[in-house]
Amino acid sequence: MSHQYKAVIDWKLSGPDFVKGRYSREHTWTFDGGVTVAASPSPSVVPAPWSNAAHVDPEEAYVASIASCHMLTFLWLASRDGFTVASYVDEAVGVMTKNKQGALWISSVTLDPQLVWSGERLPTADEIAALHHRAHAECFIANSVKTGHPRRLPSALIHELASAHRP
Repeated sequence: MSHQYKAVIDWKLSGPDFVKGRYSREHTWTFDGGVTVAASPSPSVVPAPWSNAAHVDPEEAYVASIASCHMLTFLWLASRDGFTVASYVDEAVGVMTKNKQGALWISSVTLDPQLVWSGERLPTADEIAALHHRAHAECFIANSVKTGHPRRLPSALIHELASAHRP
């Protein structure tokens, strides 16, 4: 099985002096479905006015892609196992550090999914943990990166959510 995914990255010179680094890094990402996203480097990497904090930066997109892939895989697995997820909110956090060579990289992405279940069949805490483990193992993005991405699974919260929605 082979699929291609395309993105068009479009940047135009805007600024007083490109050679001295005084130029805007704002650009757009256009995806094959037609969506265009305003993008910029993180202001923590490139200061304003050469970046725009209101735009998506590559590091945020990286974190979002890992969290989104995990969620989509989790939802698919939960549905196959007969569970109904009513909502899924994940406030994922990526951390940038230096590697052994001194280069910056996103060294970890922590997923913090908060789930609400509905329906007659609700999973136990062990079943939820197993679903997350399987989602991690089957997520296309997780299988494509070397960044660690642990999942926070506080058993008390999981139990509380599952118990709160039992008939």
